[in-house]
Amino acid sequence: MNKFGGDWTKIKIEILVEYAKAYLTIMKDRSYFQLMYFDGFAGSGFIIKDKKIDIDITIGAARRIVEIDEPRPFDTYYFVEKDTKNFELLKENTQEAFPKKKIHTVCEDCNKKIVDLGNFLRDPKNKNVRTLAYIDPCGMQVEWRSIESLRYLPIDMWILVPTGLGVNRLLKKNGQISDAWLEKLEMFLGLSRDQIEKTFYKKSATLFEDFALIEKERNAIDNSAKLYKSRLNEVFEYVSKPYELRNSSNSVMYHLFLTSNNKTAEKIGSDIVKKYNK
Repeated sequence: MNKFGGDWTKIKIEILVEYAKAYLTIMKDRSYFQLMYFDGFAGSGFIIKDKKIDIDITIGAARRIVEIDEPRPFDTYYFVEKDTKNFELLKENTQEAFPKKKIHTVCEDCNKKIVDLGNFLRDPKNKNVRTLAYIDPCGMQVEWRSIESLRYLPIDMWILVPTGLGVNRLLKKNGQISDAWLEKLEMFLGLSRDQIEKTFYKKSATLFEDFALIEKERNAIDNSAKLYKSRLNEVFEYVSKPYELRNSSNSVMYHLFLTSNNKTAEKIGSDIVKKYNK
């Protein structure tokens, strides 16, 4: 089973499920649409809290979504999980547990399957397919070029962005970022090295003409959230306000966004986020 990440793990799943039910309510009487649910990091189907005495098992997002039958279920489910052990459990907890539902499980890299999803939805044969996607990585596995492949498509997508645990950790205070980390940031943000430096660092003049003091911006986590939101807005017409996932020290670890090309979807997503942010 997946290891439990904290109370915010449960909350992000509740946000997803609440939105999914609202989405399915709207689509209930639109039988001409084929509804697909896509999960890029589906896990095992269950999440276990790592305590020896008081074990707390949480039903994962994939299983929760499959269990929804009212107001209507999705027509197809597509689950991606790269870890082989979790993949076998995922099949058992979804595909085998619900044999009457059309569930596909693949042990594959999420980036490839996101691009495949984009190509599938772009095919004129699938013009009546509408998709709700959930992209929930633990780190910076999602490449920006994968997100770009979804441009203009009929898809609502919740995406978890590791602003604190990912982007901020790679941004060294003195600006001395290794080539490997810079390449990671470039692939994740879809920006050049110069653009990253201009966004997250400032240069201060010194007494020496050929030397400038480079300092990391204090609000790097907030800046990375605003930056990623603006990048999402280049692909999707609407992006919700984010849900902030914080640790026990109240430090922001992730931002969870809903993206869509439908204004109503963004309003519903933002209303749900507002409730849980309180």
